[in-house]
Amino acid sequence: MPVTQNLSRTQFESLLTKVFAPREQDKHVLILVDLPNQSVEDTESWRDRRQIASEWLDLLHATKASFGFEIVELLYYENTGNNNADFPATAYRWNGESAKATFAAVAENGSPTDLHKALQDTDIALVPARFSATAPLKVLAAKYGFRAASMPGFSREMMPALGLDYSLVHEHVMNIKQRLDRAESIEMAFEVAGQAFDFFVDVRHRNGNASSGLIREPGSAWNLPSGEAYIVPYEGELAEKSQTNGILPVQFGDEVVTYQIVANRAVGVTSQGKFATAEAVKLQEEPAYGNIAEIGFGVLEPFGIKPVGVVLLDEKLALHIAFGRSDHFGGATSPASFTKAENVVHIDRIYLPQLQNRVLVKSVDFIYESGQREEIMVNGAYLV
Repeated sequence: MPVTQNLSRTQFESLLTKVFAPREQDKHVLILVDLPNQSVEDTESWRDRRQIASEWLDLLHATKASFGFEIVELLYYENTGNNNADFPATAYRWNGESAKATFAAVAENGSPTDLHKALQDTDIALVPARFSATAPLKVLAAKYGFRAASMPGFSREMMPALGLDYSLVHEHVMNIKQRLDRAESIEMAFEVAGQAFDFFVDVRHRNGNASSGLIREPGSAWNLPSGEAYIVPYEGELAEKSQTNGILPVQFGDEVVTYQIVANRAVGVTSQGKFATAEAVKLQEEPAYGNIAEIGFGVLEPFGIKPVGVVLLDEKLALHIAFGRSDHFGGATSPASFTKAENVVHIDRIYLPQLQNRVLVKSVDFIYESGQREEIMVNGAYLV
């Protein structure tokens, strides 16, 4: 499929059917997009994402009768400035051209509405935003009962991933999720220019999560495209301390930053360089940024999907480790854990050769309660 195209009507109907399995009582479908403002400038990819949203609205109008939908609409809101920060209170209806929409124009000429009330009235939501809204969507979906596909950074390059057989993706994801349910710890070994780094992850008191592209249960919100099993490390919120410890390497440009992890928090960096200095400052100024929030295992690479340079898709291809907020995944680190609202973040570091060519994932082992050890990955490739 050329990247200049969108889904056809038939493909769009198939996507809604496979992902959401619309029910007779589903009457309200909402598309929600964020807008550039004075703090965050517009980009060509952002403009096209809003254009995609407008095209999807047209497809919803064309297909709503076949599903029995009564209300399909597109709402705009001011961008939050950070991934997984909470929504603003107000959204806007606006009749102008989506690609040209800015917050200033929409706030001046649009019709304001309560964003929480709009979600409360929604059955199915599609959210192709510039900044990830996955965390607030998960929290609000559980509260209000809607189903949502969070699509941060979505682009036309990702259209092929929307056409996968998500029933088969689900099988692959569950294969890992069920192992995560049984695991007590995860041992990882990394190599950078011949130097070895070990990272031990405590996953006691936790179960795995499956984000397989099937968003069929009321009160659920997941990323789309999807295809990952993941777990939140134990963060030490109970009486016993988290045992997550070690050195975690992450590549920024050509530089590899090595984080010192103690009790599930990055407490400093052990490397030298421009990015190492910047990351050390972040950790000092915002300790919650250093929380190890997620260990994820993407499964889409064997389906022939390639990275596009956007986390939404790229994290679904390989091992990824996130820093920051975890409450939306059932963890203990919430926006209240951060010193400032503008610091709230959940940011993934993805271990693909195309993205971190200097960091090799030598091995990933799951350790079960019985003491049994199972190799899950060797040299970046799955064994299960």
